[in-house]
Amino acid sequence: MSIDISQFHDVFFEESFEGLDAMESGLLNLSVGAADVDAINTIFRAAHSIKGGAGTFGFMDVSTFTHVMETMLDEMRNGEREVSAESTNLLLDAVDVLREMLTAVQQKVETDDARIADIRQKLEIMMAGELEQQAIEQTLTNDGQSAELDVDKSNAGWRIDFRPHRHLFQTGNDPVRMIRELALLGDLSSEVDDDKLPPFSDLEPEDSYLKWILTLRGDVAESDVMEIFEWVDDDCDLVITPLGADTLKTSIIAEEITANSESEGVIADVDQGEVADVIASTSAPVEIASTIAAQATKAKAPPATAAAASIRVGTDKVDSLVNMVGELVITQSMLSQIGENFTPEMLPLLIDGLAQLERNTREMQEGIMRIRMLPISFAFNRFPRLVHDMTDKMGKKVELKLTGEQTELDKTVMEKIGDPLVHLVRNSLDHGLETPEVRLAAGKDETGTLQLKAFHQGGNIVIEIHDDGAGLNEEKILSKAIEKGLVNEGDVLSPEKIHELIFLPGFSTADAVTDVSGRGVGMDVVRKNITSLGGSVEVFSQRGEGSVFTIRLPLTLAIMDGQTIRVADENYIIPLISIIETLEIKAVDMKHVSGQGELYKLRDEYVPVIRLCSVFNLTPKTTDLEEGLLVIVEGEGQKVGLFIDDLLGQQQVVIKSLETNYRKVVGVSGATILGDGTVALILDVPGVMTLYRDPSLAKMLVNNDRAA
Repeated sequence: MSIDISQFHDVFFEESFEGLDAMESGLLNLSVGAADVDAINTIFRAAHSIKGGAGTFGFMDVSTFTHVMETMLDEMRNGEREVSAESTNLLLDAVDVLREMLTAVQQKVETDDARIADIRQKLEIMMAGELEQQAIEQTLTNDGQSAELDVDKSNAGWRIDFRPHRHLFQTGNDPVRMIRELALLGDLSSEVDDDKLPPFSDLEPEDSYLKWILTLRGDVAESDVMEIFEWVDDDCDLVITPLGADTLKTSIIAEEITANSESEGVIADVDQGEVADVIASTSAPVEIASTIAAQATKAKAPPATAAAASIRVGTDKVDSLVNMVGELVITQSMLSQIGENFTPEMLPLLIDGLAQLERNTREMQEGIMRIRMLPISFAFNRFPRLVHDMTDKMGKKVELKLTGEQTELDKTVMEKIGDPLVHLVRNSLDHGLETPEVRLAAGKDETGTLQLKAFHQGGNIVIEIHDDGAGLNEEKILSKAIEKGLVNEGDVLSPEKIHELIFLPGFSTADAVTDVSGRGVGMDVVRKNITSLGGSVEVFSQRGEGSVFTIRLPLTLAIMDGQTIRVADENYIIPLISIIETLEIKAVDMKHVSGQGELYKLRDEYVPVIRLCSVFNLTPKTTDLEEGLLVIVEGEGQKVGLFIDDLLGQQQVVIKSLETNYRKVVGVSGATILGDGTVALILDVPGVMTLYRDPSLAKMLVNNDRAA
């Protein structure tokens, strides 16, 4: 009887990726000089396990590559080789390659053979004793991998086939900005392909449908072109081909690469024979021809690792659930007996039984939610490598401190908070923390400190990103805001209001565009992503002392604490995390501004009043503000007052997605079923504010629904 070992693949990949994380963490903590035997042994064991498992399952390319790494690590732990910055960085690159290989095998896509061969060759060269970079570069040149040839300058330039995925605008990016940047590099011409544009009745205003064929002429390096598109690398289909190649054939390849691509980013298969034909027939130099093949390889590169479909659960949590099920069975049996022989005298027993059932159900709910909880270290673990790579690149010295790594967070929230955290850490490293020379001149230690801190507060998790850098330059921020027309010249803003300006779309104070920042894409996306999770982000900064970014998130996206409200004849839910306070309206504090709506004086500030009946096109029971209540909420850093008829109580609600079951609705984040069986919509506070500013969106939704 044969055994199908493919059933064990998932376990192998899960353990291998955990081993790679352990290797990366161990390498980052290695000190230059004599090897830390225990640390090297930990890294070696992880590599050895991956090699053995890959060999067992027949993944021989993975096993062979890992064997080369294992050999170098063996020399280190035996004292035959000292730990150096060069060897550590090379092993980190090897870990990256191994992760890409495992991902490719797992997802059954092709690997980047050129990169694998390059890193393997460097490992072998280093073990052979040729440590000088010049020797490595000479070897690569002799292999024909980096020969520099003259290119016909008269026909220099690039053809760029750029098709954004449909969701591009929702990430805060805009093709116009990228095309504008390209125009600064050389002579740019463009064609627009609108073949994917739907009929007007099916048009979604937040989706992207167009494709651009851009021709950039001039002596421009390919890296400069790629740098402009790096922010949208995973959100578009991009093919860059040199104008010196056979334009017709390369354009055909470009069409093949993107023809069948879907919004998820799945790239169509490219006929390698056609690529080879182009390379063989083109009169362009070798460097240009190889670029065509590189683009085809890039198009087929494995996508980013998908979110893990499984989760490890401690036996203590499982045992607790089993005990709760036992209690639930006992309660159900007791209620069944009462129901079979019920008499009025048994009413107290029935009430007690129902109370016990409620208690068991609540404990069961909490136990099940604990199963989905993971320590936030799963999100924090990526940052030691990020800080290591960026500080080396920028010439800065930074100590990373992680606090509260065992603070637990729902797995679904964990998966979605990763990118916003990366943005904030990158900004702290680039904009906040200074170079050693600047810090010494300011009387600081040359090594800056970046701290990530997580803790529970009420029903939320709070994540703080501290840095002891230069802090926000309020004068520069205000000047840039005035320059971009975001603030009127002469307006007096408090420091807190100035700090909020950094979250506006397209805002950047960078003096020059780099591969880290400067394009005005990032902080607005951070806030948008966090608010989409039902959270908020705040910034506190002191000039010369540093900044603190504070993120507040719900512990889970499945269940939330909400306030039920009554508006006209409808019930709605407002997330408690969005509510600041509720108050009765005093007519003396109301102000009416012609053409601007109504304002309410809340202590030392005025907040706009939003009548929910008007926003949702309901018939109000009363238009007199004094007969209702005002719920002060906050969204996107701004306070508003929601005028409602009544408060009905607070409760935990199970969130049901409208987008999955119906469609996306502006101003509504989901729905829930109340205890009496009725459906209540959950308000999205930033969306309600958007509807208030632009009522035409509500009319558009009504018309679309009628058409449907």
